[in-house]
Amino acid sequence: QVQLVESGGGLVQAGGSLRLTCAASGRTFSMYAMGWFRQAPGKEREFAAAITWSGGTTYHIDSVKGRFSISRDNGENTLYLQMNSLKPEDTAVYYCAASRGGYYRDIQSYEYWGQGTQVTVSS
Repeated sequence: QVQLVESGGGLVQAGGSLRLTCAASGRTFSMYAMGWFRQAPGKEREFAAAITWSGGTTYHIDSVKGRFSISRDNGENTLYLQMNSLKPEDTAVYYCAASRGGYYRDIQSYEYWGQGTQVTVSS
């Protein structure tokens, strides 16, 4: 079992940066692909980024490509999301999640979820 705790959210002006961190418990973190999802008020949770267990391959939705970067440190059991050039439309609760397999964009592929961290971007 994996427990996930996100941190690093906050209020930032448009154009600013934040770095989200997801701390994982357990010794099996490196066995999981990891993802970041986000949910804006009144909207469904959506995929934002994912990374394979080794960190060798990453995926980002088109709206964040070139601005967000997912990474991981298996030695520290930690997942990151570096967010630059933030826009008001990035405002959402951001969740990290762990997957043992399946399509990386599919919420159903992820077994474990954190509690989320709020990101608010003001214009």
